[in-house]
Amino acid sequence: MLEAIVLLCIGLALLVWSADRLVFGAAALAKNFGIAPLVIGMTILAMGSSAPEMMVSATAALAGKTDTAVGNVLGSNIANIALIIGITALIKPLSISSIIIRRELPLMLGVTLIAGFLLWDNYLGFMEGVLLVVLFIMFLLVMLKISRNAKDIGDPLAEEQESEIPTGVSNKAAIIWVVVGIILLPYAASILVDSAVTIAKHFGMSDLLIGLTIIAIGTSLPELAASIASIFKGEDDMAVGNIIGSNVFNILAVMGIPGLINPSVISPLAMGRDFYVMLGLSVLLLLMALGKRRRINRVEGGILVCCFMAYQFHLFYTMAA
Repeated sequence: MLEAIVLLCIGLALLVWSADRLVFGAAALAKNFGIAPLVIGMTILAMGSSAPEMMVSATAALAGKTDTAVGNVLGSNIANIALIIGITALIKPLSISSIIIRRELPLMLGVTLIAGFLLWDNYLGFMEGVLLVVLFIMFLLVMLKISRNAKDIGDPLAEEQESEIPTGVSNKAAIIWVVVGIILLPYAASILVDSAVTIAKHFGMSDLLIGLTIIAIGTSLPELAASIASIFKGEDDMAVGNIIGSNVFNILAVMGIPGLINPSVISPLAMGRDFYVMLGLSVLLLLMALGKRRRINRVEGGILVCCFMAYQFHLFYTMAA
């Protein structure tokens, strides 16, 4: 058991690090080949924080554990809003000034409702996976158009994203980091999933529960680090934008993967309990961010963290009952 816990920590650390290196190399390579910074920011950088979830989802689906993959998506989105934005707002109140974010938030809510529609029958099929991937591509195109228009009027999020693109990195170094990331990501995900399954069996946890808790919180660590780093640099819009983008990518791209790889029945609890928690928090975030003040204060951050703690308590209480 101790060995499984150690391997879980190693796999998680390696997963986060290799995802960061892959995104770093890909962004640097794209910049060197003359791809517009706005395109890099809205694609490679925006998807980067969801890379761990993508790889874990694919690994779990290949192992026949679609519940773990779906639980990872729902749990990560819940953690992103309630835990990460909550902690970030407790450290420093978040001001929302970006037009991109004000348009992304309703899109995030719409995508969340689409997830509910697809999971309503407790089955994630191949055609649903295809639909999610197609919607993901459409979302990227829509966001690129919105961002291009926003950049013309000096939107802060577009400027903050461009400032994150690495400079002065040679093609050779960028390619090395891409290769390192591609090799280590699946290896780290395999270690993480295998050790998580071992721990789950030891404690009598279901595949869904392990995805909702240990894996979801672990794969959300990059978003937490990115959000805290952003607020210390005065990039409040970036902190919130990372979470919104990650949640949309999780539903469309990450949840589409198990549908394509391993179409199967999923636990009724995913739709009957966890989806509604994710939907409720998405609505709460929209109301906080798009209110008259366009600001998420410390009290609201505390409310979000309390919601997360109550949800985790409910999960483990019902497991033990």
